[in-house]
Amino acid sequence: MPTTSRSSRRKARLATVLAMLTATLPAVLAAQAESSAASTPKPPLKVFILAGQSNMEGAGMIRADSRRNGGQGSLEYLVRDPATAERYAYLVDDSGAFVERDDVWIWYLDREGWLAPGYGAGPDRIGPELGFGHLVGDHFDAPVLLIKVAWGGKSLAQDFRPPSREGQTGPYYTELFAHVRAVLGSLDEHVPGYDGRGYEIVGFGWHQGWNDRVNQAFNDEYEANLACFIRDVRRELGIPKLPFVIAETGMSGREETHPRALSLMRAQAAVAEYEEFRGNVAFVGTRDFYRPPEVSPSRQAYHWNSNAETYLLIGEGMARAMIDLMESRR
Repeated sequence: MPTTSRSSRRKARLATVLAMLTATLPAVLAAQAESSAASTPKPPLKVFILAGQSNMEGAGMIRADSRRNGGQGSLEYLVRDPATAERYAYLVDDSGAFVERDDVWIWYLDREGWLAPGYGAGPDRIGPELGFGHLVGDHFDAPVLLIKVAWGGKSLAQDFRPPSREGQTGPYYTELFAHVRAVLGSLDEHVPGYDGRGYEIVGFGWHQGWNDRVNQAFNDEYEANLACFIRDVRRELGIPKLPFVIAETGMSGREETHPRALSLMRAQAAVAEYEEFRGNVAFVGTRDFYRPPEVSPSRQAYHWNSNAETYLLIGEGMARAMIDLMESRR
């Protein structure tokens, strides 16, 4: 009888202990998970710089006048037309409204916000940043910052002239980096939720060329200027092998025949083939992204006929090339 009583008491105590463990284990595990998360450093903000002239600004129409080719070539048409809606479904939500990403922030001279249409030359336009931002945003688990610095009608020979070339450094080269430093120096003021996690500049995108292709002297020195520009950008940022992507200035597509235009595009492609730039500079051909005026919002060939699909494709192409360069550095 005493033995049975002691056995019963042991079983009762064991049941009590098990009940207590069952009740407290979830809280213990949650506390451990919270402690582990707090001790794991957050990945730094991934920063891309996008620079150039008017086609980096972007003239792609978000909503085009339906009286002009039925609105073809606008972003709105692109996401609704059965021929392209599936291809660009990532731009809209289930209700058909344009997506605003909450993991990619864009700063662009006179405006900033979560990435969505409206960061082209005007709030009614897009540039390469939209396609670019979506792809790099999907690539990283960390938040992304796009710093876009572009002005229309600017040459590499004068306006962006790199300091390592003879002659006076271009004022817009200087201003470009003044903006970059100002943004990076006050991230808590510009990026919502920035918590001091730090940042990493991971790539530089360049889309420019019109003002150099219409001037023979500028055209002749474009290759040398661009090579120096890449070196100087890296020196300025302190990143010797910073991935750098050049988007071709191919505004008239495969039909382009003007000698200066062809010469400038050859120069852009040639720089990416320099031995020192192999594996860290990429050239993105864009001539196949051209869309004729008959299916576009305008007849401005120098602005890709304001075709939104063209600018999306340029941005996507730049992002894929950038990701390849980043992956090759691992």
